[in-house]
Amino acid sequence: MESRINDSKRKRVVVVGGSIAGLCCAHSLLRSEWLEVLVFERARSVTAAGAGLGVGPRACDALRSWGLGDALESSSLPLSMEENRALDSKRNDPVVIKDETYDHRAVHWSDLHRLIHDALPAGIVRWSHEVVSFAELREANGEPRVRVKVSKLGGAENESNVEEIDADFMVSADGSMSQTREKFIPNESRRYSGYCAWRGVLETSSEHAQEVAETVKKAYPDLGKCLYFDIAEGTHAGLYELLKKRLNWLWYINQPEPQLKGKSVTLKADEKAIKELHEQAQRTWPPELAKLMQSTASPFINAIFDREPLGQFVWGRVVLVGEAAHPTTPHGLRSTNMSIDDAFVLGNAIAKWGPDQIEVALDEYQGERVPAATREVLFSRHLGKLKQGLLIPGIDWLQAEQNLKEQLLQKNVHSFQPSEL
Repeated sequence: MESRINDSKRKRVVVVGGSIAGLCCAHSLLRSEWLEVLVFERARSVTAAGAGLGVGPRACDALRSWGLGDALESSSLPLSMEENRALDSKRNDPVVIKDETYDHRAVHWSDLHRLIHDALPAGIVRWSHEVVSFAELREANGEPRVRVKVSKLGGAENESNVEEIDADFMVSADGSMSQTREKFIPNESRRYSGYCAWRGVLETSSEHAQEVAETVKKAYPDLGKCLYFDIAEGTHAGLYELLKKRLNWLWYINQPEPQLKGKSVTLKADEKAIKELHEQAQRTWPPELAKLMQSTASPFINAIFDREPLGQFVWGRVVLVGEAAHPTTPHGLRSTNMSIDDAFVLGNAIAKWGPDQIEVALDEYQGERVPAATREVLFSRHLGKLKQGLLIPGIDWLQAEQNLKEQLLQKNVHSFQPSEL
């Protein structure tokens, strides 16, 4: 069938990174039929890594607009409630505050990644390819371009593995340690939050795990629709259910900044660290939650970082999205949601302004996303400090003023003012 798009109007975009942010950008940008999209990703394929996450209403609407609504529904469970509880053995009711209009979906990171990937046309994503450099240039007619050098990984070390690709603009979705961001903002430091998070997912494939899960559900009766937070002195934990009766948990522990190797913020726990985790869980949490942590195979540790918010996401024809633009702490469940929001806004702006107004479209994207991302990064930082006892040490949440209790709810991200810090 003959193309309806004039060849002179065809444009190309290179997306750096094939994680959720990059793949969502591909979906959103493909709405513009005049745009060719290429995604380059270092990894060999979609993996089963990661843990659970919550997808908010705006991000769900974006996924549905790209035709992914049915896949999302079949891969996730509703999170219609958020409940914050405080540990105090002297009180029968541990609930500090709840939100019954939470309206999220709970999904495993790898399940979401796979469903987004599998819905893309073949040939869009090029696995085992690394963007090693890029340069902005102008053609003889003055038209701006981005020349990208891409290396195919796993082959012989020779020049034939490097390909030069010219694009009309480049979207950098290469994560919180983005090399693209480093080029524009050299020597920038990330900010350690003061705590790390243990994370795990209990797979209920064994009889023992099923018994543990049933015990946990008696103590947390709204699992399957509720995001629970338990708050103890100087620490807090989160718990919710994923599809296939899996229980996703995380526990934030104040500690000095760990020594990390390379760029990853994920630490593999050894037997000694896991034993100490189990012992500390018994001392800190209700027996049901402690047993859940003790029964989870291969828990891992994330060191929690963010960065100071940026005043721009666009440099010429290069645009940052996702964690490359706004690394954030996880307390507002914003990281993946912000990535999807970025992709949605970027794709809409490109479609609105068309092939001859790319700079205008990128400027519109930046104008909408920079203030929103700034608010969300600072809100998540504030919420983490509050729940970890770093803002108000020793607070009795069950006796706190109502306006302070309200600050525990994630829905406050929409009205949060950075001056509140």
